[in-house]
Amino acid sequence: MQALLVVFAMTLIVFMAISFMGNPVDIMISPDADQADRAKAIAALGLDLPVWQQYLRFLGGAIQGEFGRSFVFNEPAIGLILSRMPATLELAVTATLLSIVIGLPLGLYAGLRPDTALAKILMGGSILGFSLPSFLIGLFLIAVFAVELQWLPSTGRGQTAPLFGIQWSFLTADGLRHLMLPALNLALYNIALIMRLTRAGVAETMQAEYIRFARAKGLTTRRIVFVHVLKSILIPIVTVIGMEFGITIALSVVTETVFAWPGMGKLMIDSIGVLDRPVIVAYLMISVLIFVLINFLVDIFYTVIDPRADLGAAE
Repeated sequence: MQALLVVFAMTLIVFMAISFMGNPVDIMISPDADQADRAKAIAALGLDLPVWQQYLRFLGGAIQGEFGRSFVFNEPAIGLILSRMPATLELAVTATLLSIVIGLPLGLYAGLRPDTALAKILMGGSILGFSLPSFLIGLFLIAVFAVELQWLPSTGRGQTAPLFGIQWSFLTADGLRHLMLPALNLALYNIALIMRLTRAGVAETMQAEYIRFARAKGLTTRRIVFVHVLKSILIPIVTVIGMEFGITIALSVVTETVFAWPGMGKLMIDSIGVLDRPVIVAYLMISVLIFVLINFLVDIFYTVIDPRADLGAAE
């Protein structure tokens, strides 16, 4: 019920915000067009109705999975978004996997050996992951690996191969080469976040009484870390990974624009440029649904990690 209320509230917020962005007719119609042509175009797009009527029409269509037709492409907006979704999901999943594979081990090392020079370098370097904007990092990666070293391509998705009727880049060598730079650029912030979160969790957990008791029983450091410590810090890490995955999808617009990656984010930027309202609203609503779904799945996954978690508790 909370998820449904959140989605309903976001439909109102998103639609009203988009409605006051500007008049798409000013971009789509020639400045030399007379008032009759403008009025005809406005009526054809349904923009002659009061905003509340436009919202009710939008809400009725959204309940049926319809978000209107694109003003520019004259195609269903939801179809345009879904056609670009595989590219964005592929990029976001790859970036999330990179953040886990890189950030978690480095955070464990920094937490277990906090006084070593490497741990201090890692923690200092993680600050750059938070501080530098993603577009600047993306341009730096292109300048180094694509322009200077010429190891990896800088734009596009490369060759794709079908799987379950959908084209994917990771199934081809050329597609993987095109995927590496944008995925790494998108993952750097999450790598720094997971690294610091893991390091803090390990440092706190290693001082707990049950860890000292496990050491007194003669358990090996490997068993203590991977059975007791990692299990204790897993819930906050899973929460962050889940939330950051949704954020990664929603905020992939910058990376997709820098690397000309043909995903939902690139379509969103192009649609904003021409005030293609149905596409913008469809993208934002799909992003909201992804956030709500991820939050729901993370809550359910809590009980898998820790069966003592009571999701239905009053407190």
